[in-house]
Amino acid sequence: MNVLDPFEVAEIRVWPLDFSAVPQTQHREYLDRAEYTVFQKVIAESGLGAVLNEKPPRQTEPIELPKSYARRIIPDSIFPHRKHPDVRIARRAATIASLARRISERSVKRGLRTTLLTQAKRLERLAAVHLKDFPVDAEDQDEHED
Repeated sequence: MNVLDPFEVAEIRVWPLDFSAVPQTQHREYLDRAEYTVFQKVIAESGLGAVLNEKPPRQTEPIELPKSYARRIIPDSIFPHRKHPDVRIARRAATIASLARRISERSVKRGLRTTLLTQAKRLERLAAVHLKDFPVDAEDQDEHED
């Protein structure tokens, strides 16, 4: 659905679940609870208070998550290029355009529209942070006087 550009995924985090103490008939419920717990954790840790989920998981009782493991999935050789703000801004804008086109072509639910808004906020934040890297000088002021 063009919700997330895979190019933007630099790291993954996993929580290995132990199903050995969970009756087989309750595996699905346990998995749902784990998904909801991770979802709430990620939202709480997000600078925007949002995640790129088209459809949030069903609300359940949270569980105590096991230790997580994280790893960067982008090779060192291409990480500097993918990390560059101008590249990220251009790719994020393209993702937003694709998502907006998808929304305009189909009957979609609120979740996808919320995802579009979250992507737009992420683009705005990235562009604003990157702009701070460039001090205003006399040359810039002349450009804006026209």
